[in-house]
Amino acid sequence: MTDTIPPRRPAAFAIDPDPVPEVPPAAPRRPAHFDEGIVMTPETEDPFGDPVSPETIAEALPRRRRLSLGAIAAAAFGVLVSLAVGVWVDAFIRDLFTRADWLGYTAIGVTAVLVLSLVALIGREALGIMRLGAVQALKRDVAEAAAGSAAAPARAVTRRLLELVSARPQTARGRERLKESDDDIIDGPQLIDLAERELMAPLDRDARALVLSAARRVSIVTAVSPRALVDLGYVLYESTRLIRAVADLYGGRPGTLGMIRLVRDVVAHLAVTGSIAVGDSLIQQVLGHGLASRLSARLGEGVLNGLMTARIGIAAIDLCRPMPFRAIRRPGIGDFLSDLAPSARSGDSAT
Repeated sequence: MTDTIPPRRPAAFAIDPDPVPEVPPAAPRRPAHFDEGIVMTPETEDPFGDPVSPETIAEALPRRRRLSLGAIAAAAFGVLVSLAVGVWVDAFIRDLFTRADWLGYTAIGVTAVLVLSLVALIGREALGIMRLGAVQALKRDVAEAAAGSAAAPARAVTRRLLELVSARPQTARGRERLKESDDDIIDGPQLIDLAERELMAPLDRDARALVLSAARRVSIVTAVSPRALVDLGYVLYESTRLIRAVADLYGGRPGTLGMIRLVRDVVAHLAVTGSIAVGDSLIQQVLGHGLASRLSARLGEGVLNGLMTARIGIAAIDLCRPMPFRAIRRPGIGDFLSDLAPSARSGDSAT
């Protein structure tokens, strides 16, 4: 008989955990400073900062006229064409005389009328360009006189300014005030500031009305027109009319060639300042995100085109005004915003 081993009863054994080494607490790290070796870029020079606000766009200035190879080539080509036309007309008149004397004399009379008309046309265009040049020269002289304290240069440019705006009835009251106070002011800059307030303020009000009317027409027409080509054509038409009207208001009265130069200067200024870029970003910069989101697509395009027309008008004022802005604040986009979208602007300010 084999012996049986009794079953072993279960037992519990306690296991001590491994000892954890004690780590002394780390000392708090002192904040470091980086004053040396690091130069912060100013916000105004940050190339990745916010875009320039339309209110801070630089004043439009006329382009410098320089003699280029293209101008020389165009002048030479014009001389050759003129000679060719003259030889052709001479041969044509001789041929008419061989046919009948009265045909030759008639051709001579018509040619004389044509030449006189061309001479008058060229003279009118030259006078228009000279008037624009005189306005720019007067603006430079006003700036130089305002920079000094002598009264003689200020009185001289004031007399030239009075001659320029003498045909405008809006300036009659200002001209009388300047004549009354001519002997009372001995400081040159103060005399120029007075002339600007008395003579330019009425013209500036009329110029603002011209710009606002053109911007409103563009805004309404482009908001309801069905085609983008119609929008572009009407904007170009109104912009050209506006530039001519502003030039006539300030005494420039340009001809066809002068208008081409003015339009080129305005477009060049807008292209440099980036003010003719279309898109939703300009609406958001000028109108604000809340207002742009509440405007419909067509209404937003109309307001944008109206603001672009206003920018063209402001640039035209800068180029055609015979005095720089000193005593009177220069107009900006914000001066026309509330008139182009009054209900939307009031709703945005209420929120």
